[in-house]
Amino acid sequence: MRVSLFCHSVISDWNNGNAHFTRGVAAELLARGHEVVVYEPRDAWSLRNQLGACGRGPLRRFWQPDHGLIVRRYSPHGLDLDDALRDVDLAIVHEWNGHDLVRALGRHRQRRGGYRLLFHDTHHRSLTAPKAMAGYSLCHYDGVLAFGSAVRDRYLEQGWALRAWTWHEAADTRLFYPRAATHPWGDLVWIGNWGDGERTRELNEFLLRPVAALGLRARAYGVRYPAFGRDALARARIGYGGWLANHAVPEVLAHYRVTVHVPRAPYARALTGIPTIRVFEALACGVPLVCSPWEDSEGLFRPGEDYLVARDGNEMAERLHAVLSDDDLAASLARHGRATVLARHTCAHRVDELLAICAGLGVDTTPSVMAPLPAVLAIGAG
Repeated sequence: MRVSLFCHSVISDWNNGNAHFTRGVAAELLARGHEVVVYEPRDAWSLRNQLGACGRGPLRRFWQPDHGLIVRRYSPHGLDLDDALRDVDLAIVHEWNGHDLVRALGRHRQRRGGYRLLFHDTHHRSLTAPKAMAGYSLCHYDGVLAFGSAVRDRYLEQGWALRAWTWHEAADTRLFYPRAATHPWGDLVWIGNWGDGERTRELNEFLLRPVAALGLRARAYGVRYPAFGRDALARARIGYGGWLANHAVPEVLAHYRVTVHVPRAPYARALTGIPTIRVFEALACGVPLVCSPWEDSEGLFRPGEDYLVARDGNEMAERLHAVLSDDDLAASLARHGRATVLARHTCAHRVDELLAICAGLGVDTTPSVMAPLPAVLAIGAG
């Protein structure tokens, strides 16, 4: 099967969590002998910000001559869709693409046909910014891949698409697995972006105050932390490490004893059942996890076994203290959380689901290339 992926960026994961999942799915498809080409704009803001903050060093982890994945970067108005979609069986278009490109791809599908075209939504805008999402023209798409049932149902209820499937994110277990650490760097690590004020209150209640109350050695990594956010970290005596490349996350997690999940308000209140990809990745690494309230309405995990849930800040402090003072509890959470990911939530599982969807749409899912590619994905320029 030949696959074209249209995304904001797969090269850069600066404030771009979708790159994690896209890389993992692409790696799995390549390992199974399918052909994958990614198209991303040359001026992607994620890559611009990453280069401005960190230079080219972090890119070298993926930017190697012997790459498995072809990335074609295009200039504005410089994308030849006839060339990009020649002989492909499947095209997947992420919702961070502009309305014009989404519309142009739909028109190409209508005019030329010969392949299946799917829209991929991994954001909360379907509920929080419905006018913007209604502006996408999906009438010539074969359906929507939604990263949660609430998002899938929204597309169907609003008539934005005739078909939609739930396609949760997952961990790339080629990269996310437990690492050995000879000595801890601290007690707790938080890896996540501050964002646009969508979880300022939640971070204060479920991260800053419990850490300060317990006197934990803690560190935070992420981007888009305003000055007042960095000041708040400092007052709680939480070190700030800035942006952390996703390939470096497993090594960092290994040096801490616990991590937390604090979902943004739209996910905790409106999009129940949808964890961020950080949950899958942390559990895959065998790190004990404590979550602020979110409803696992889709039954992805086993709350209380795979991770602990804290209803408020006081309970978060209690849960963190329990994990850090009880080695058996910490080991049990790590073991059960990783087992659930390996059983249900790897990128291999998601590729199985994708291939089943494609087969149902009449796509020939036979591998195009028989020689397997290296287990760890490297990205090169096409």
